[in-house]
Amino acid sequence: MNQSRCEDVSRLFCYLEEPKMRNCVLILEPDAGVSRFMQLKLEEEGFKGIFVASGAGLPNFMNIPGENSINILSSNEYLTRVNLMDAASEDSDTPVPFGKCVAVIGGGNTAMDSVRTARRLGAERAMIIYRRSEEEMPARIEEVKHAKEEGVEFLTLHNPIEYIADEQGKVKQVVLQKMELGEPDASGRRSPVPIPGATETIDIDLAIVSVGVSPNPIVPSSIKGLELGRKGTIAVNDNMQSSIPTIYAGGDIVRGGATVILAMGDGRKAAAAMNEQLKN
Repeated sequence: MNQSRCEDVSRLFCYLEEPKMRNCVLILEPDAGVSRFMQLKLEEEGFKGIFVASGAGLPNFMNIPGENSINILSSNEYLTRVNLMDAASEDSDTPVPFGKCVAVIGGGNTAMDSVRTARRLGAERAMIIYRRSEEEMPARIEEVKHAKEEGVEFLTLHNPIEYIADEQGKVKQVVLQKMELGEPDASGRRSPVPIPGATETIDIDLAIVSVGVSPNPIVPSSIKGLELGRKGTIAVNDNMQSSIPTIYAGGDIVRGGATVILAMGDGRKAAAAMNEQLKN
């Protein structure tokens, strides 16, 4: 969850300032190495409830050859720079590359945001590259529909396996492995299986990787005794309470990449649970 989303959750928790909730505190994005100290310090000062909403702002990459080439960005960086830092402006201090042939890797809502943004910024060819079929895409149906209306191409059942750079280190091609669908995996979606010997190389000048985000590991790993989920998220019960009774958590630090609405719901649930705990 990015900083603006955290701010939304922070505003939701304004009523922690009410007298009955004065012993609770909300922690958003603590600096590296201080979260354990903050926990101890806050408990020493009499705080009885700590809510962690540090989000999942660490973008995932595929770790394939050539992924460190110039003009390969995460969707987090691309959209943040365009939407919040005016990177599309000619006089921007932090400009983004204006690709003419743009590949966006992924099939979620953020991937749709990225490819539609690239199209609006002048991309002559903007593609979604997704390893499953369109039916398995996690993006909302209307996002897919609008992307198609804006001229976005969909290369489904394709998965990048290598990027090729030019003499200057800038990406110029992506090698795609053609896939077919096998048996369903743990998510219930059919697993993509490589078709032996079936690859395709296409020309690109910008790649945007949108294959999910992970929680920043600093916060969870620095609090001794805090139980974590499989992907480094904070494990909580139905009341958003962690394995440490005074610590609650919600949003992407619990769910992985999710929505503002779900984060706000987690916040309300945790606040109610903390209030009940303070009464006892």
